[in-house]
Amino acid sequence: MKENIQTKSNDIINLKSLRFAIFKRLSMFVVIMGLMFFLSAGTIQYWPAWIYIAIMIIPLLIVFQYLLKHDPELLERRMRRREKEKEQKLIIKLSYIYFVVAFVIPGFDFRYGWSNVTWSIVIVADILVLSGYLLFVLVLRENSYASRIIEVEEKQKVITTGPYSIVRHPMYTAILIMYILSPVALASYWAVIPAIFLVFIIIARIKNEEKVLKDELEGYPEYLQKVKYRLIPGIW
Repeated sequence: MKENIQTKSNDIINLKSLRFAIFKRLSMFVVIMGLMFFLSAGTIQYWPAWIYIAIMIIPLLIVFQYLLKHDPELLERRMRRREKEKEQKLIIKLSYIYFVVAFVIPGFDFRYGWSNVTWSIVIVADILVLSGYLLFVLVLRENSYASRIIEVEEKQKVITTGPYSIVRHPMYTAILIMYILSPVALASYWAVIPAIFLVFIIIARIKNEEKVLKDELEGYPEYLQKVKYRLIPGIW
């Protein structure tokens, strides 16, 4: 049965085109990160940045390879970028500002020595960033409809198992773990300040997303009653 589903997915999705899109996206990601980190740092000897890039890219390559083989439809959903909701388009634009500021400051911090972050704290932050990444992967494994944009597809069902039985938006929980701790992983305390604003961006995205899901996804209002918390158990 699984093989039949896989064959059907491969018929629908052009895997060669998908691989090329992934290669293009990853290449741009590495180049942009490298420019932000090393130009602002004024040196390629910015060792926390090298470790961080490895943490971001190596697991991503493994996940992409796995999804290409086992769930190309999910991978295609994760490659979508055009939001349909007007509110989400604005939220995405604001998130770009966050990423530029939060990822440029650490390089200047490293260059001018604003923060005194020890190597041991950097490594602990790297481990926590990686743990957020692993939660992200767990969410993808649990929810094959985890699109990058806000949308409801035909025959989509509410996922209530795994991390979705604890919080309603575990993917955003994973993202917050990863990116709020990223400045420390890059040896900067000052960059944590703009990183905190990601919390408000995520909250705005969740509120609009839940409005769409309540209106368009069958069973979602009942799920809201069953799982009370959105991001952090016992808090919100």
